[in-house]
Amino acid sequence: MERKTPMSTPRDSSSPDIRFDQVTKRFGDVVAVDGVSLAIERGEFFSFLGPSGCGKTTSLRLIAGFEQPTQGNVHIGGVSVIGVPPHKRPVNMVFQHYALFPHMNVADNIGYGLRQRTPKPAKAEVYKQVDEILEMVQMSGYGGRRIWELSGGQQQRVALARALINRPTVLLLDEPLAALDRKLRREMQIELQNLQRDVGITFVLVTHDQEEALSMSDRICIMRDGEIVQSGSPRDLYDQPANIYVADFVGKSNFIPGAVTTVNGGTVAIEGKDGKLFVGCPSAGAAGLIVGAPASIAIRPELIVVGAHDTSAADMATDVAINGRIKNRIFLGEHTEYLIDADGLGDVLVLSPKHLEQARGGFDLGDTVAIGWKNDAALALEDS
Repeated sequence: MERKTPMSTPRDSSSPDIRFDQVTKRFGDVVAVDGVSLAIERGEFFSFLGPSGCGKTTSLRLIAGFEQPTQGNVHIGGVSVIGVPPHKRPVNMVFQHYALFPHMNVADNIGYGLRQRTPKPAKAEVYKQVDEILEMVQMSGYGGRRIWELSGGQQQRVALARALINRPTVLLLDEPLAALDRKLRREMQIELQNLQRDVGITFVLVTHDQEEALSMSDRICIMRDGEIVQSGSPRDLYDQPANIYVADFVGKSNFIPGAVTTVNGGTVAIEGKDGKLFVGCPSAGAAGLIVGAPASIAIRPELIVVGAHDTSAADMATDVAINGRIKNRIFLGEHTEYLIDADGLGDVLVLSPKHLEQARGGFDLGDTVAIGWKNDAALALEDS
């Protein structure tokens, strides 16, 4: 999408760049977005994260103008954009498959939006701005190349340059890295972060890839069934998930389901299915953790210690010690991933750092081991 003309109403510099006020979008009987209210601040790298069908792409399309809300209001820069068509909104969009013109070279692709303006800029001015934006995306000298002569990463940079050259208020990114291989995707994540800081405009990303969202975003909005489940910084969502759904979707977690037996200030005790008690810290905002309520203890795999069979909690410097057997072992370079059949718990995932593996020699498939964790490393979470 290329912006031809900006909205005629001046933006309110004190307002968020994007604001949803009780926005609902229905497609027949399907509610894709359900009463969502949110604000995206100027200069923020904001991500909508969630599985397919959660409402994240529809939310992006409501910002872009490809969809209109059934109810509620959408503001860009403090100005309502209800009824404003896509080409008159101060936004540009980078699509998953880039949508570059194969019959144009790189420079003509990038300058396309400028040439659609009224009045049309002089050719010299267009080429000057194209050269500047090519330098910004580290592709100086590529203006004469054809699209099919570029790698996937280079095509992605061209798509970004074409969107950025119009200096939009907001840049919308619809899973722009999905077509790249893992190594290149990681490199482009870093480049996108740097580019966003350099240009200083608001980026709004839609992705189902939690690693991508965690690594790039200032703030993440996790969606499910058209609603916002939790919004916050990557660290907040990882360390303080609101419920089991968030803890399971953001990163990896082990869950011990049960029921709350006691709530004592900063700790919650949960009785597991085998009658054993486990203690955790209540997650922020977990108002449903009351005696008798269904809940789970969640432990991140990197916070679990693995030791020799029958090692005590004291020897592992943990509060819990449980025996088990290694079902699977995967060497991943910086750490080793163990899947352990723990007594009374079933499968438990453990990530053991390389320095510990080197110090003790590691464990093999079928070995009997002990696992443990500290109570303050465990989170007590209410059911989703």
